[in-house]
Amino acid sequence: MSLGKNIQFLRKQQKVTQEQLAERMSVSRQTISKWEADEVTPELNKLIDLSDMFACNLDNLVRENMEVQEGIYSEIMIKTVKPFRMARYVMVTPNPEDNVNTYLDTWAQKSGLLNRKPDAKKIGWDFPYVSMELQNRFGLRGYVAAYILPEGFETEYPGVEFADQAEADYAVITIYDPFSAAFERIPNGYKRIMEYLQANGFKEKPKKDVLACFEYVYEKDGVTCMDVYIHVDSVSKTEAFTNFS
Repeated sequence: MSLGKNIQFLRKQQKVTQEQLAERMSVSRQTISKWEADEVTPELNKLIDLSDMFACNLDNLVRENMEVQEGIYSEIMIKTVKPFRMARYVMVTPNPEDNVNTYLDTWAQKSGLLNRKPDAKKIGWDFPYVSMELQNRFGLRGYVAAYILPEGFETEYPGVEFADQAEADYAVITIYDPFSAAFERIPNGYKRIMEYLQANGFKEKPKKDVLACFEYVYEKDGVTCMDVYIHVDSVSKTEAFTNFS
């Protein structure tokens, strides 16, 4: 597939008209038409703007068939998540996802949770309160993992924080085989939802008793899947296009 076909495919995928894309790129509608017909090649700065807007890798935009990659992501849906109680733990390490998941799995075994509910659902999300100095000097990041608890479950086993989540509406996307290109597919999944919500970031003050976002990883038909949830009322809305710069 050509560059022009990729631009046209991504534009239509996000339900953006040529006029809207032209306004976003600060060019005329005729220029967009010429880009899509491969009559004119966008300048480098415009290609970068396009890759940012469409949440795709610049090299893929120019060289790959973007339509083939459509199978990586599901359609975005709005789902109401019922209230639940969770047991959660946070770790700040160079590899927090693996570390905290291992810790929490051990807790789930020793606390009796997995005896009570072997298929207990585990979710996770980034822990944002790690200073730039710790990130840059020591390569530290933070991640939270949490088991959703069945109704009535009680335990005396220590080592986690218990918290309650209120009912809330989330925009949800499924990413298929997310870890084959984790640093591209997962952030792009988040960007797709933010574009869908026409959001330019998360609100500074999160809503009480509601997670702003979380992830759920599972296996389906032999394929690893990740569902990304973003709370629709925890983002800052804009009337135009999202700016991720």
